Amino acid sequence: MTTANPELPEVDTSAADEAQPLLPAPSVYGDRLFRWLTAGMACTLIVLIGLIGWELWHGSEAARHQFGFKFLTSSQWNPVEENFGALPFIFGTLVSSLIALIIAVPLSIGTAVYLTEMAPLWIRQPLISLIEMLAAIPSVILGLWGIFVMVPFLRDGPYQWLEDTFGEHVGLFAGPVYGVGMLSGGIIIAVMILPIITSVSREILRSVPNLQREGAYALGATRWEVTRIAVLSYAKKGLFGAVILGLGRALGETMAVTMVIGNRPEIAKSLLAPGYTLASVLANEFAEASGKLYVPALIEIGLVLFGVTIAVNLIAQLLLKSFGGNTPSRAS
Repeated sequence: MTTANPELPEVDTSAADEAQPLLPAPSVYGDRLFRWLTAGMACTLIVLIGLIGWELWHGSEAARHQFGFKFLTSSQWNPVEENFGALPFIFGTLVSSLIALIIAVPLSIGTAVYLTEMAPLWIRQPLISLIEMLAAIPSVILGLWGIFVMVPFLRDGPYQWLEDTFGEHVGLFAGPVYGVGMLSGGIIIAVMILPIITSVSREILRSVPNLQREGAYALGATRWEVTRIAVLSYAKKGLFGAVILGLGRALGETMAVTMVIGNRPEIAKSLLAPGYTLASVLANEFAEASGKLYVPALIEIGLVLFGVTIAVNLIAQLLLKSFGGNTPSRAS
């Protein structure tokens, strides 16, 4: 026996529909304005780079017309006779930056690995704070420390030992020992770029997903194997980018290097001999430059430094693309 269900009463929803607030229609003009505003901000950077390059190109016109490509291959720098060549400064910039990277990269990445993977929590934050404080020290202060502390110590100790032990057999450490020189410039640059590479590398290693580490531990890997295979291999692109940031700082460093590199415009085989960099010659000589070609030659030095920086970054981008592997993303 079946019974019929009573019909459900109809509910009037018109009042509820009228009380429901309507969502505002999306503003097409607001989206367009935001897109064009952000695009304009991005284009501003390109315009600034173009303006800087144009001003350097225009200001160095007299020197480029007088010396041509010989300016990049000549070792002469004689303001009295107005005979200028940038090769010693290019050599000093590249060599001092290379020395700085050789010293700073292992220390920076090793410190970042320790802070990320191995350091106890109670010591991690104090070390991070000290590294950030080192990055905040003005370069002129590091230059003064280099003159009065670092150079005398290196001259009377390690440099003298290198010259006595390897000077006769290895030309890189041939005397005489002045204290100021190419190696001192590279060391002071390494001190300056070390906190930058360390901080960026630490953030890159922190962004490696924990699943990478857990998977390696599950397969029986040791801590060193987990760090080498699961962490460093995964983050190699980011670490390479951190090194390039440090290299950009090394190429343009001025005051600290000027105080300890010796400021002699010559190409010497020994790392203990004085040298010169592109940024240092601008800082030393621009204030007293006079004459038809002296100022344009210094502006062309700035143009060369500008070009070297751009070329190094382009080469780094090409190497970065050829590395392969994964780019780490921020772990949640």
